[in-house]
Amino acid sequence: MPEASDIATAWRWLLELRSGTRGAMHESLPVIIEAAHAELRLRGLYPFPTHGTLHFLRSAPPWSGSDHDDVPFIVYGGPPYQVYAAGYAALLGEVATPAEAAALVVSHLPRG
Repeated sequence: MPEASDIATAWRWLLELRSGTRGAMHESLPVIIEAAHAELRLRGLYPFPTHGTLHFLRSAPPWSGSDHDDVPFIVYGGPPYQVYAAGYAALLGEVATPAEAAALVVSHLPRG
């Protein structure tokens, strides 16, 4: 499945539920995408849904190294919605709404 070549396109494809977009057919993803997109700081990251999670990557593909995926992510399919530190290092919280999940990610974003 092709990945969007830039951050803005990745968000647009997910918001439009574009056919063939990673995660577009998962019924509980759209509310998470909308809530995450509403957060200005998350809009600057590459949205990457995979295996029931929405990750936020520091750059668009192609990816090299591991520093592009060091941001907290959301496990969708709730409520409740769980937010984990990168790599499932720690559960940062469990919240009732997609907006709360997105805000929790923002509150734990690394500096820079």
